[in-house]
Amino acid sequence: MRLTSILLSTAFVIAGSALAGETRAADISGAGATFPYPIYAKWADSYKKETGIGLNYQSIGSGGGIKQIKAKTVTFGATDMPLKPADLNESGLVQFPTVIGGVVPVVNIDGISSGAIKLDGKTLADIFLGKIAQWDDPAIKKLNPNAKLPSQAIAIVHRSDGSGTSFLFTDYLSKSNSEWKDKVGANTSVEWPGGIGAKGNEGVANNVVQTKGSIGYVEYAYAKQNKLTAVDMINKDGHAISPNAEAFQAAAAGADWAHAEGYYVILTDQPGAKSWPIAGATFILIYKQPDDAVATGEAIKFFDWAYKNGSHMAAELDYVPLPASLVGLIRKTWADNIKGPDGKPIYASSM
Repeated sequence: MRLTSILLSTAFVIAGSALAGETRAADISGAGATFPYPIYAKWADSYKKETGIGLNYQSIGSGGGIKQIKAKTVTFGATDMPLKPADLNESGLVQFPTVIGGVVPVVNIDGISSGAIKLDGKTLADIFLGKIAQWDDPAIKKLNPNAKLPSQAIAIVHRSDGSGTSFLFTDYLSKSNSEWKDKVGANTSVEWPGGIGAKGNEGVANNVVQTKGSIGYVEYAYAKQNKLTAVDMINKDGHAISPNAEAFQAAAAGADWAHAEGYYVILTDQPGAKSWPIAGATFILIYKQPDDAVATGEAIKFFDWAYKNGSHMAAELDYVPLPASLVGLIRKTWADNIKGPDGKPIYASSM
């Protein structure tokens, strides 16, 4: 499967071949975040070639993934907005991260290339609030005195679906701008002050490409693979940072996963000279006592395989693989919490 086809789709189906009359217990179903969609598709393609086991993942946004796992219509849900421990306990769910990435503001301005302009959090929020409506606004020019900014209206593109990418973006804007925090806030879905709504990271990327003078936000893999113009950001320490895996890793460096119940960690606006300010992990949701223990076991086996074999694939797409210490904690979480009808762990990792 080529990545270009992945990014143009909203779902992939990589099914294990099944003859008539065979059971299809190995098939895995999941739905949710578009943020990790490129890497899940790449992992799934390799996993199917290696094992013959199929995966069906619907890239419908984090809000949809949370709804589907709670409705028990999929084996796992995927979200970039981690559920709080109380919600996990109430729903009987286990949550664990898979990779770390970054959300990137992207623009379509003639004559402007990636890294040619920079913004800080307050100015970015003022743009999405509609307070800054032209690219040559004094606030943008102050941050970019040498950039050739056109006298052009800013066209805002945002997510129309419930989105963990939106959660990370709006969480950062809330931390950076008190007016945004008071008027809009942070969530998977918010009341946007204005702009064009688009579904998925794919939809936002496509709308930015098609709209002159636009600004939107996407997970970095979408920006990179669609050759979108990325904006540099001034981070909490006052440094202008370009989006890349090193910057995402720097943002995650201080995360205390071992003491975070339910792995509830938010990585936006982290300190550090090299930290990208809109970073985040993406998470999987699985039932502690699933109705289909076989399918759940296969899903966990897939993610265990990804931890063991998929780090280089993640790095190729500028996601940050999880540190070995965190993967060890996750495997212990599986063994301690996800049980079959007999009370025994559904899956035990060989590592």
